[in-house]
Amino acid sequence: MAEVLVYVDHVDGAVRKPTLELLTLARRIGEPVAVHLGPNAEEAAKVLAEHGAVKVLAADAPEFTEYLVAPKVDALQAAYDAVSPAAVLLPSSAEGKEIGARLAVRIGSGIITDAIDLEAGDEGPVATQSVFAASFTTKSRVTKGAPVITVKPNSAAPEAAPAAGTVEQLAVTVADSSKGTKIVSRTPRESTGRPELTEAAIVVSGGRGVNGAENFPVIEALADSLGAAVGASRAAVDAGWYPHTNQVGQTGKSVSPQLYIAAGISGAIQHRAGMQTSKTIVAINKDAEAPIFDLVDYGVVGDLFDVVPALTDEVKSRKG
Repeated sequence: MAEVLVYVDHVDGAVRKPTLELLTLARRIGEPVAVHLGPNAEEAAKVLAEHGAVKVLAADAPEFTEYLVAPKVDALQAAYDAVSPAAVLLPSSAEGKEIGARLAVRIGSGIITDAIDLEAGDEGPVATQSVFAASFTTKSRVTKGAPVITVKPNSAAPEAAPAAGTVEQLAVTVADSSKGTKIVSRTPRESTGRPELTEAAIVVSGGRGVNGAENFPVIEALADSLGAAVGASRAAVDAGWYPHTNQVGQTGKSVSPQLYIAAGISGAIQHRAGMQTSKTIVAINKDAEAPIFDLVDYGVVGDLFDVVPALTDEVKSRKG
């Protein structure tokens, strides 16, 4: 069976959930070979093997953290040359898409971004995408070279499938041309204790109807009761009520959780583009004609300041 490269998204060897989803999808089209760049590959390999990685190609070099993206592309290209895979899968993060695009150019292959499903086809892997602000669902395949495909988080449930997960060192030469953009400083992100927005199984978002930064604790309380991430519409972010890092939408982040709760969000096309592939959508809005109600699974017409606290209390009471 053909091998499929899976780029490992991790934090110091702690493998992030989107990578486990990629391994699950990769098994549909071949044998997953994980590419781990950075420290603690041996520890990561245990988790990767548990989810189907037949082997782990590992490389660690200071250039991976000292420079932006390009050295990682050099490493992934080295893995590609060593394996000659049937496909290369990466998470649809900002970094994942940039690495994928650069790799596709280098190897002369096509790229598909923001896939939400993947299946084997007679002429190569077939990717499902949600396009034009999720107005249409398409199935696509690359017609030249081994496809490079980035997949949205929460597109598949990680499934255990123990494999060997043998660690092999990958020889990587970082080109001088890959050292054009040096990282000169880092500021650690303050932890909120909540899940990462793009990876969360549940997202609770607030919009213009929240009516001020001082009212966002109402949204946060519901999110915390559900173990959810907090999102915000562009209107709320532009008004300075919540950080841009939490913006959901075409100019923010795309999310695809199991449950998306929109409170005080009208449902402009810009916002819908970033959340319409959510599995279950719930909207709370006092305007019964709000566009958001056109796409929801469950809609509540009411004042969010009445509905959201009541929902929070109900969740807490049921959790005991």
